[in-house]
Amino acid sequence: MKLLQAKLSKYTAPQEAKAAGIYPYFRAISSEQDTEVIINGKKVLMFGSNCYTGLVNDPRIKEAAIEATRKFGTGCAGSPFLNGTLDLHKQLEQRIAEYIGKEDVMIYSTGFGVNLGVVSALCGREDYILWDEQDHASIIEGRRLSFAQSLKYKHNDMESLEKQLQRCEPDKVKLIVTDGVFSMEGDVANVPAIVELAKKYDASVMVDEAHSIGVFGEGGRGTCNHFGVTKDVDLIMGTFSKSFASLGGFIATDKEITNFLRHHSRSYIFTASITPASTAAALKAIDIMLEEPWRQEHLWDITNYALDGFRNMGCEIGNTSTPIIPLFVRDNMKTFAITHDLLEEGIFVNPVVSPAVAPHDTLIRFSLMATHTKDQVTTALEKIQKVFRKYGVIA
Repeated sequence: MKLLQAKLSKYTAPQEAKAAGIYPYFRAISSEQDTEVIINGKKVLMFGSNCYTGLVNDPRIKEAAIEATRKFGTGCAGSPFLNGTLDLHKQLEQRIAEYIGKEDVMIYSTGFGVNLGVVSALCGREDYILWDEQDHASIIEGRRLSFAQSLKYKHNDMESLEKQLQRCEPDKVKLIVTDGVFSMEGDVANVPAIVELAKKYDASVMVDEAHSIGVFGEGGRGTCNHFGVTKDVDLIMGTFSKSFASLGGFIATDKEITNFLRHHSRSYIFTASITPASTAAALKAIDIMLEEPWRQEHLWDITNYALDGFRNMGCEIGNTSTPIIPLFVRDNMKTFAITHDLLEEGIFVNPVVSPAVAPHDTLIRFSLMATHTKDQVTTALEKIQKVFRKYGVIA
């Protein structure tokens, strides 16, 4: 065996979970993504999706994607920098700029690629990136690739952030990067306080709205809109793979920044463009979100219903106040076993274990869509209570 294979063969955690019959990943779905899906020929309630608007199976979005494919084909066969820019892409960029309230927008092939390419490109060797310890992995990878000095602050802790800002040289660029809604535990960033600190220390702010668009703000515009600080936040990032029911991502900012990024962001320049179908789907999703405010309203109704249900059940759910509800288990193998048993009960949820979180913070991630019914949520609460009692997570 070569050295590489010998080294990697020591990684046996998946095999151990499979041997125990509780391996929880790559569960094949044989139906459309919706509140109910088919797994192994069995109907299962889906509480593991990030499509908070519930649009991922909307026939209007499907038709928009089909029409774009008929007109433009299945792909662009090149990056936006060269042959991969369609007039449809420019239309989407303009639409998002108007929707978010920023001067200009760039669209990337994935949300991960946005954070990777933007965070890594903006700051030089003498500059600073300040990031929340629970920021998304894509932000962390972006700051790893940057030559800037990296300063981590404690999660949502403004005193910790200010101490890190005080370490920075006043005349150097300081970029604060945070999630708007944190993707694993569902809590909301203190964006107004971050903006105030940025003003005090002449820093710039970037907010990842991946899990807050479609949830917060007027027309689902996100936390920056919700807190009324869109103009004060320098860069607003979003994805199409969640509330927009598509694939791709964007950065919304001013033209000085996009001009630089279009010529320096490597995940933008060296990645093939978002497909025509994905582009048209995202465009249609924006229209529907604005035309159907009931989606956002109903999402909050069932979110509050579920939050009350889990609290009454005795579940530990942390500081969430969003459709992302963490159910703390605090044990890797028990988290896997609960995920397995819930699937047997007809409930699809996602396990979050180390190294995604610290070993003592493992959890079941329960997420809601605007198309879930109250009856579906009630069924899930009953099944989760049964399984959590079995494993001693609740009394």
